Amino acid sequence: MTDTIRYAFGDSPLGPIVAALSGQGLVSVSFETGIAELARHFPDAVLVEDRVALQETIDRIVDLIDHPERGAALSLDLRGAAFECRVWNALRRIPPGATATYGEIAAGIGAPRRAREVGEACAANKLAIVVPCHRIVKKDGSISGYRWGVRRKRSLLEREHRACHLRPDASVPDRTDPI
Repeated sequence: MTDTIRYAFGDSPLGPIVAALSGQGLVSVSFETGIAELARHFPDAVLVEDRVALQETIDRIVDLIDHPERGAALSLDLRGAAFECRVWNALRRIPPGATATYGEIAAGIGAPRRAREVGEACAANKLAIVVPCHRIVKKDGSISGYRWGVRRKRSLLEREHRACHLRPDASVPDRTDPI
């Protein structure tokens, strides 16, 4: 049976985005990606542009950028190796406004010596913002690379910090406890 993936382009405060949805959930959110990259990520799928079907999803993603403290109730279809999925689920547990290191994620998923592989899983993440690999920083707390650009990563972290630390009830730490 052929997999059908519906996709649509949209605008966000951080630039153009494309969201793609399978029958199980969101499979891709990326910045400045064209149809060729989607085809490369999903070579066996039939890709169908469907702005109507994805309008609400795109609106939720844009709202997540604008208001990260709200979260987004989106069904996900995580497609990756078992280790990658463990990393991506750990990333999803980092609260907005907080960060973690590759080593902390590795330790938190029971693989303390696999920080490099955590970095590789972050690079393979197809769900920008929704699986928040932008919340990963170097051991010294500085910002490291990001698939969609360090400037975009810095902007996401600043937005989250403002949203979470300006609220009267904000108690999100600058770093997370180990996952």
